[in-house]
Amino acid sequence: MAIKNPAEFAREVRRETARVTWPTRKETMITTGMVFVMVIVASIFFLLVDQVIGFGVRAILGLGG
Repeated sequence: MAIKNPAEFAREVRRETARVTWPTRKETMITTGMVFVMVIVASIFFLLVDQVIGFGVRAILGLGG
């Protein structure tokens, strides 16, 4: 890979950035909302799994009884 001068590199970056399809504000808000919902769902799932596994371990070892 050839070494380019910084000015040519900056021009190529600007050209490539102009070709990017940027999401709209609405798309960004919807995607952000979906991420938050999935984080909440995943955290509840792992909380329940942790509680079930903890209950099983306590039952097997006879601790906390």
